Order: sequence, then C-alpha cells, then structure tokens
Amino acid sequence: MLALYCALLGVAIVAGVPVVAAMGLVGVVGITILHGLLLWPSLGDIVWNTVNSFTLTAVPLFVLMGEIILRSGASSRFYQGVAVLLNRVPGGLAQSNIMGCALFSAISGSSTATALTIGTVALPEMRRRGYSDAITLGTLTGGGALGNLIPPSIFLLVYAAVVQQSVIDLFVATIIPGLIAVAMFMAYVAWRALSDPSLVPPRAPRHSWRQVMIAAWQCIPVTALIFAIIGGMYFGVVTPTEAAGFGCVVALILGAFYRELTWRKFEAALMASVAVSCVVMFIIINGQILGFAVTQAGIGRATARAIAELGLSPFLFFTVLFFFYLLLGTFLDGISMMLLTVPILYPALRTMGFNDVWFGVILVIQAELAQLSPPIGLNLFAVQSIARDVELSTISWASLPYAVMLGALSFLLYFYPELALWLVATMKG
Repeated sequence: MLALYCALLGVAIVAGVPVVAAMGLVGVVGITILHGLLLWPSLGDIVWNTVNSFTLTAVPLFVLMGEIILRSGASSRFYQGVAVLLNRVPGGLAQSNIMGCALFSAISGSSTATALTIGTVALPEMRRRGYSDAITLGTLTGGGALGNLIPPSIFLLVYAAVVQQSVIDLFVATIIPGLIAVAMFMAYVAWRALSDPSLVPPRAPRHSWRQVMIAAWQCIPVTALIFAIIGGMYFGVVTPTEAAGFGCVVALILGAFYRELTWRKFEAALMASVAVSCVVMFIIINGQILGFAVTQAGIGRATARAIAELGLSPFLFFTVLFFFYLLLGTFLDGISMMLLTVPILYPALRTMGFNDVWFGVILVIQAELAQLSPPIGLNLFAVQSIARDVELSTISWASLPYAVMLGALSFLLYFYPELALWLVATMKG
C-alpha cells in the first residue's frame, strides 16, 4: 500500500495535479481500495474534526497580525532602527537583515512572509549603499528561514494539532535553537565581511546619541509586542489563540498611531490573510485525509516494525531521516512534508525513543531547509520577486551557507537534545 500510495502521488504530480490536491486524491483512492465506499462518510468527519480546532484558530489571527504590521509602517521603522543600532557591527546592514528577520518572524510566524517583508525594505537600501548581492541575498533568504524556528510559528501550530502536543511546549523548545541559529548566521556574516571587505561598503561613522535613541524608540513598539505575546503565552496569561487576537488589536493600534494603515491597506491585509489561511487549511485537510488512509492501511505500524527489525542505531536512523527530508523538501513545502510523513513515521519515532517536542523542533528546521531548497524553495522565489534582475541560481548559491548551518544545527540538537528540552522542563518545574 505504501508503494501504491507513492506511485499514485508521483503520477498525479507528474500529470500536473497540485501537490496538496494530490495528497487528498491519493487518500480518497486509498480508502476506497481498502474499504470500498464504506468509509466515504468519514471524510466529512475528517474535515470537520480537522478545522474544528481552537489551536488552529490562531493561524489566521497570527497571519493577520503580520499583515497589519507590514502595512502599518511599523515594520519599516523597526528595520531602520535596527540598522542604526547595528551600524558598527561587521557586516552592518547585512547583520540588520538577520536580526530584523529574527524579530519580525516572531510576529509573522511565516518564513516566506519574513523574507519578503524585510527584503522589500532592505534590498534597495543595501544596493544604494554599495552592499554586494552575494552577501545581501543570502541574509534575506537565510534570515527569512528563521520565520518558523522562532515562536510563534504557524508550522508548530499545525504540528501540535496533528500529534496532540502542547503548543506552548513546542514554542518554548524552539527558543534556544532559534537563538543559536541567529548567532551562527550573524557570526557567518561578520566573517564574510571581515574576510572580503569588497562585499560591504566602508564602515559608516558612528551615529550620535540622539540618532541611537531615536532608533531604539523605533524598535520598541514591535519588540514590546513580541515580548507581550510570547510572555503572555509562556506565563499562562493567554492561550496561543488569545495571544494572536491580542496581537491583532495591538497591530491595529500601531497602525492608527503611525497613520499609515489606510482602509485600502487594511482591506489588502484582510484579503492576504484569508488567502494564506485558506491555503494552510486546505493543506491540513488534504494531509489529514491522506493520513487517515495511511493509518487504515497499517503503514505506520508496519514501518515501525520494519525499522525495528533492521536494527538501525538511533543515530543512523536520524541521519537517514535527515537526508530523506532534505530530498523531500526539494519539491514539497514544509507543512505538506510534515503532514505527508508524520502519520507514517510517528510509530517508528516512538519506537526509537525520540521525544515528540524535540522532533517538532527538528521538523521545523527541516521545513526551513525546504524553504531554501531549489527548485521550489519559497524563500528563494520570495527574494527573486524583489530582485527580479537576479537569477534563481545566484540566490540559491547565496543561500547555501545558511542551509548548511541549519543542517549542522539539526545534528547539534541530536547530540544535545537538552538544547530544545531544557527550557521546557525548567519552565514546567
């Protein structure tokens, strides 16, 4: 049945059926082969039980919050402030891209939205000041890849709903790995800037204290919003869904304060949020239909038994899994990849003794690698939509070091799982 499902999925994709629709189609075909029309009424239950989730209500709210922040003027002011504060750090504005992506991702919860938002502001300014595209493009795609790794994360909201894990535990588990990724990226940018000064312009003179204070003031609203949302969830003041709703209200207040959020822009934010949310929910529903077919066929249990009989060590199993997801990420987005594989692999993961929360962090990193993997890496296309004069291959090469660092982070988490689990246990204890 697994071979049949893979063959049907491959034929549907080659025939031009969108991957998401192909997942649902294969699921329906699989259920029909196994039980005829007997379980067709269950499809309605699957759809209802999937979308009738308090946790998933946070997805459209977080998306809306990010869209409002993008159009309110708060994001551009925030980036300008970060650029001034990091002016003397080797790499200058390139470092601002990493830091800006890291903090903005805590609002948008989406890698592609982060890369697009920061890139729209940063790319013209960096070209004007003499930064090379070789360093600029990678900081935008790589920095954007922090979008799901730094909480709150749309990917983790979906994963939590699938494996019935605590959203807050998953968010907490990504904090330290996210900070490690930011440190790795910024260290790499500093090394590139120092080893090849032609990539960046000469260091600008120091800003006055007045300019620094103004820059800090520009960063405060967005930073305060991030800490209010994350802190409220972690300390039990609000649920993730309530935090997302609160974030939307604060984003509207910021839009009114800056007087840049017109009715036309607000309408565009609503339309974009509806479009993104519908796509996410469509992916989840079709993934659950395929997951139901996988479960009915007993593929998960059989896979776990087969892996156990192979006698693979946990490290070898993890390595195979890493490269499997790396390959899968070249033609699937992160959420589709997760929904397609978790029902099959979950029993095997439990057999190997892998922690659900820890594996969620690993899956997030794999999803971010998928965003940087040609030919359909969404971050690559997002940046190319801004830098239309640059070939996709050029953007891919600039993104490669960041993909390598994310891969290294995955193996670091394998050898030191407490990097993801220590903070969760500490906050519970």
